[in-house]
Amino acid sequence: MKKQQWMVVATGLILLLSLYFFGRTKPNALTSPTEQPQAEHTDDQLDSRSILETAKGRLSPERQAWLTSRENSITRGDVAGQKMKLYDELAGFWKDSAHVFEPFLYYLGEKSKLENSEKSLTFAAHLYLKQLKGVDQHALQVWMANQAADLFKQALTLNPDNDSSKIGLGSSYIFGASGASSPMEGIQKLLEVVRRDSTNMYAQFMLGYGGIMTGQFDKAIERLNLVVQTEPDNTEAIFLLAEAYERHGENAKAAQWYEAGKKFVQNPEALKEIDDRIKVLKH
Repeated sequence: MKKQQWMVVATGLILLLSLYFFGRTKPNALTSPTEQPQAEHTDDQLDSRSILETAKGRLSPERQAWLTSRENSITRGDVAGQKMKLYDELAGFWKDSAHVFEPFLYYLGEKSKLENSEKSLTFAAHLYLKQLKGVDQHALQVWMANQAADLFKQALTLNPDNDSSKIGLGSSYIFGASGASSPMEGIQKLLEVVRRDSTNMYAQFMLGYGGIMTGQFDKAIERLNLVVQTEPDNTEAIFLLAEAYERHGENAKAAQWYEAGKKFVQNPEALKEIDDRIKVLKH
């Protein structure tokens, strides 16, 4: 089964809310380098080079020339040290000057791989994992999941007992990262953690998320109820629980949880979407 067949497309409301609450942090209001249709790239072919080239192609000629000169600046000697410095510079450029998030994440991750510290690797990996939830393009989401998985794998070679990294790797598989036969392999990695520590709400939450994505709505409801009981201000869990109930056909409970989540929402457009959804569920 192809990776794109694993994925369940999020409802419009959940995607909208993920963009408001759980998606991109700074730089915000970004233009994705894969925003426009690209016939030459399929879901399975989108890679780092194509993302970087597309993003670079949208820069002014002056910025393209500067970027090319910096990319070709590595000389003999301490190549690794030069690369770390360059990747840090390029990450800063894409974040603060160009305001394009994907190349920023890429160079941050590449720098972390060279540093090879658990802290830097897991920081970059979790940032990928957080941001991909707000992505509405499957190919880009899979690319981000693959990048996160590579970082988590390297971090686990440094500390094989880090449950957060194990959860992160399993979550990457749920979102379509290569290296797993199905999302269930990712879910099994999460279950390994909760079997040892049922109080790990990060693992419970991602199991709930995975349950929705794999159509196991009853299991998602069970996990997400546990999370919202333990973390009543976990806005993402509240709205995912509402979605799980809705997809399970329990409209009254879905409406109840959408209503509960409204107190965390300030954006008028999002509030209107929630109210419209509640009205539909109540009729």
